[in-house]
Amino acid sequence: MNKKLLYLIVILFILQNVHAQVKVSGIVVDEQSDPVPFANVVFKGSIEGTISDENGRFYLQSNIPYKELLVSFLGFQTKVIRLESRNYDLNIVLVESRNELNEVKLYSGKIKKKGNPAIAILKQIWKKKRKNGIYLYDRYEYDKYEKIEFDLNNVDEKLKNSKVFKGMEFVFDQVDTSAITGKAYLPVFINESVYKTYGRNVFPKKKNDQLVANKNSGFSENQALIAFVKQLYVEYDIYDNYIKLFDKSFSSPLSKLGPEIYNYVLTDSSFIDNKWCYNILFYPRRKNELTFKGDFWVNDTTFAIKEIQMHASKNANINWVKEIYLEQYFKVLNDTVFLLKRDYLMSDFALNKKEKTKGVYGKRTTLYDNHVFNVKRPEFNYKEDVVEKEEIFQRTDAYWSKNRQESLSKDEVEIYKMLDTLQNIKRFKELIVVSEILTSGYWNVARGFDFGPIFSTIGFNDIEGLRLRLGGRTYFSQSDKWRVKGFLAYGFGDKKFKYGIEGKWLVEPKNRLILSIGNRRDIEQLAVSLTTANDVLDRSFATTSIFTRGDNTKLSNINLLNVKATFEPFKNLNFRISSTYKTIKSAAPELFNIDYIDEDGNLQSDINQVDVNFAAQYTPNRKAYGFGVDRGVSNHGRFPTFFFSYTKGIKGAFNSDFDYHKLQFFYQQPILIGVFGRLVTTAEFGKTFNPVPLSLLNVVPGNQTYFTSRKLFDLLDYYEFVTDTYASLHIEHNFNGRLFSKIPFLRKLQWRELVGIRGVVGSISNENIAINASDIIYRAPEKLYWEYHFGIGNIFKLFRIDFEYRGSYRDVPNATNFAIKGGFGFYF
Repeated sequence: MNKKLLYLIVILFILQNVHAQVKVSGIVVDEQSDPVPFANVVFKGSIEGTISDENGRFYLQSNIPYKELLVSFLGFQTKVIRLESRNYDLNIVLVESRNELNEVKLYSGKIKKKGNPAIAILKQIWKKKRKNGIYLYDRYEYDKYEKIEFDLNNVDEKLKNSKVFKGMEFVFDQVDTSAITGKAYLPVFINESVYKTYGRNVFPKKKNDQLVANKNSGFSENQALIAFVKQLYVEYDIYDNYIKLFDKSFSSPLSKLGPEIYNYVLTDSSFIDNKWCYNILFYPRRKNELTFKGDFWVNDTTFAIKEIQMHASKNANINWVKEIYLEQYFKVLNDTVFLLKRDYLMSDFALNKKEKTKGVYGKRTTLYDNHVFNVKRPEFNYKEDVVEKEEIFQRTDAYWSKNRQESLSKDEVEIYKMLDTLQNIKRFKELIVVSEILTSGYWNVARGFDFGPIFSTIGFNDIEGLRLRLGGRTYFSQSDKWRVKGFLAYGFGDKKFKYGIEGKWLVEPKNRLILSIGNRRDIEQLAVSLTTANDVLDRSFATTSIFTRGDNTKLSNINLLNVKATFEPFKNLNFRISSTYKTIKSAAPELFNIDYIDEDGNLQSDINQVDVNFAAQYTPNRKAYGFGVDRGVSNHGRFPTFFFSYTKGIKGAFNSDFDYHKLQFFYQQPILIGVFGRLVTTAEFGKTFNPVPLSLLNVVPGNQTYFTSRKLFDLLDYYEFVTDTYASLHIEHNFNGRLFSKIPFLRKLQWRELVGIRGVVGSISNENIAINASDIIYRAPEKLYWEYHFGIGNIFKLFRIDFEYRGSYRDVPNATNFAIKGGFGFYF
């Protein structure tokens, strides 16, 4: 045979097999056509497989052209299906097995624990619980490669023909099919990062992921969007009792509580990396709990997990996420030590969980290699970089080819080309603008200038009436070393203009030394926070609330000038030194006065005050992103906050009226309590020394809006309690639907139970009472004031309703002893 012809035949054969794929989808049912959930579906002669979902549906694909499919489940006969290259919408009927052993083990849809070989293996896993090798040495380092991708899914002809993609129809040439869900998807963003990680397990413990290279395409400038996805996918350990995702604690299938939560089935055994391994399938015993279904392979002698694949239960009480899929592959060093080799997590974000709802895949692939242990490195290796290095974002294609631990597929290479082309398409630029508005609140109207915050444009209160606000900021890039923000507002009720402006400059990036100066003339509700910060452009929500109860005329005119320096000598430890000059007077003296008697016995209505302030804030485990003067936080609500403040009032400087000292402390701690939900505790303490008027005292914050707020007392009016010494505690627990999931008619609504209690105790000195000449009669909660609430959250995934009850001071004139309040938020 001609050699060229032979070569051609060989090449065609190779190409055929490279592109040959077998794709299978369908539903597994029993003889009565009822779905069989959690059935094991695997290509015959392989370990490639999946598990049918709660509705019996499955999807499976492979680049190897397998010819047969095995479908099995306890209590049924194993079925062999002959395959073609594509087999969609198969209807696989399993016939009930007459094997008496199976009938004994299968009981009311649940598998008995007694005598189950899978649980016997699980107990061996617990006995030899693995430890991640990086935590067994004093020091460690490794190379990490991370790839994040966004894809539009459920792509169909309707989407292709929509006006959104007018002028961008060529992008649909890149539509592919998910190997996990079988849905058609279109990539819209890809980001790659290479890190060198240094860690130290001896005191002081540190871990630093040094960013070495970064490359992205798509929504490349939207760092907030990138950080949002990264913070969703936190690191987890499958050997822990709980796996934390989206601020929820999912029960791990390897947990010691597993047999009470999961069914386990020993389904197969095979060699993996020359090690004999068992395959164990697991699925939840009950619905609507935060659980997984999937399978894992475990070695028969070391009982170390070699690989695991998990799908979150589709009926789990979690919002905006239709599908969660995780897989991990491990490199086992010895009987007790493992190293994570590959970690993959995919989420399907969608408005609802209907099968054909369009959504967005968020994918993260992380690979680890080149581990080195107990090599002492210079101290700077363990510290986070705070200076952006341009070369990180300018690596060559040759560099990426060498340093990717996993080569890009042909489709992923094409994604880069397609997304780079999109950067010049007008419609795509418009989509980027929309995403930036939604994530930042600002609209980039010209190079270097953003309009916003857009959501603060319109407001209302009893003094200003309708209020219109125009604001903006300078913005050239995420890494701007300086920034100016400002606004101009007009109230149609008081017919007055207000303004605010602030400039900040990042002087020294290493310790994040930032200098700022700002001035604001505005109307403000001062009685809505115990812990004060004197931030120039911040304005309380109570000042602009449209929906309020009772009298909302107790507002003040303020003129605030602030000069400030902040620096961060250690990660997440921030110090602030500032000086403030402010004047305060009533916004409507005929309705609300803040008068006081000065030391000469004269009645005064205005306050002139100069003070200096030192504050420190520590936020351990906070993850900030960005290198500029403004940084974002990617894991809001997941870390504790400690805040301390000391303020010294200086009498005489620029005609300042008062000499006083003020100490304040604030502490907030969120805690995930396994399957029982999330607890948030907030404590505040403070004292003001020397007599001062109403506007400088510590007013217990009331809430006269119809919306609940975590740090306020929802049943108090503004200025109902006034103190110079106080201690307050707020506790709220969200059960995440744990109780409602037990009630059949409430289970489908996926509501969440909320309970909380708030309390404050304080005092007011006779000296402060003596100088008071305002409309407010000072009353302090010397006997504990407390209120409690029960609520229902996650109504339509966005709203909450709280039933609020006052526990003390119920006989006070005009007291609000009960109220129904609402809330709004974006919750997973």
